[in-house]
Amino acid sequence: MPLALLALAIGAFGIGTTEFVIMGLLPEVAADFQVSIPTAGFLVTGYALGVVLGAPLMTVLGTRVTRKRMLMLLMGLFILGNAVSAVAPVFGVMLAGRVIASLAHGAFFGIGSVVAADLVAPQKKAGAIATMFTGLTVANVVGVPLGTYIGQSVGWRTTFFIVAALGVVGLLGVAKLVPEQPRAEGVRLRHELAAFRNVQVLLAMAMTVLGFGGVFAAITYITPMMTEIAGYSASSVTWLLVLFGLGMVGGNLLGGKFADRHLMPMLYISLGALAVVLSLFTLTAHNKLAAAVTIVLIGGLGFATVPPLQKRVLDQAAGAPTLASAVNIGAFNLGNALSAWLGGIVIAAGLGYTAPNWVGAALAASALALAVLSSGLERRTVTHSRRVTGHVPEPVAVAEARR
Repeated sequence: MPLALLALAIGAFGIGTTEFVIMGLLPEVAADFQVSIPTAGFLVTGYALGVVLGAPLMTVLGTRVTRKRMLMLLMGLFILGNAVSAVAPVFGVMLAGRVIASLAHGAFFGIGSVVAADLVAPQKKAGAIATMFTGLTVANVVGVPLGTYIGQSVGWRTTFFIVAALGVVGLLGVAKLVPEQPRAEGVRLRHELAAFRNVQVLLAMAMTVLGFGGVFAAITYITPMMTEIAGYSASSVTWLLVLFGLGMVGGNLLGGKFADRHLMPMLYISLGALAVVLSLFTLTAHNKLAAAVTIVLIGGLGFATVPPLQKRVLDQAAGAPTLASAVNIGAFNLGNALSAWLGGIVIAAGLGYTAPNWVGAALAASALALAVLSSGLERRTVTHSRRVTGHVPEPVAVAEARR
């Protein structure tokens, strides 16, 4: 794998850390600004919405510059946002800093996926994407727990200064290690938008929303589930989330490896197993050891879908993949927000803290159904094209070769 992937992974590590570390620092931030915990929660919601909106916006703005230059500009925006958060005198400025940082998130992963895939041979593209996303998964194992500890011990502002410094390292890495790729000639915004007329691109994004949404339906409410149902102490939740992060790392690497060989079967297996494991979590949540094992499996199976889904979008949007790739990153965050909302509804309805697991299982099963539908439509397209023209369209041929 090219050394340039390390620079992308460092940037991903910083972005992953800043996205999730705020969840462990909400009490400290709320106390400092003298706001309620629910009000401080807007720092999480605002970031997620910023990712959804910023992914297409920043990608469109970057169509006139090279991908390397855009990655550097995005890391600069990330550094600025975290620096603003670190020095914020009032809550509103802190929220603005979070939104500024979030604008870089989707476009960085979207453009970074395209760059990573272009750095390697065709049969290694999903593995290259997975290598970049390893930075995000490792952030949940190292960056978030360490950032939370520093923020609680020294002060939350220190955490955001450190994250901004990580952004500087990522920026320098991109500048030094990522090769300058010429801007694609003849590709304009209308070409990028044309990808969204492809039903396979839309189906892949819907799978992203539902599949990863299934993961966060359960993980969003992991603290009350583990403390009230499994019997863990509140201090143990951090280590349970580390287990979740370790599962994410393993699932991401396995997903990248096998997606390069058989993409759709990898999705069938990971989404189907995820639906089963989430269903079982309603039972295993009542036992400490079984719950811990289940959390690792959820992280592994959930993130095993990320490289194949991102690769699926790149394959189907061939010729103008940048915007579609970035929007698919926003789809992950849309799934997170949707599943958290649905999980809250079933808890509020009095169905208990394990009820979000059923929501997650239903979402994952729905994603699996879409994967089967997508594959069926693709086979029909192949048959029709061969019968009428004697050849298969390139995006379909590439996807067919990955079965």
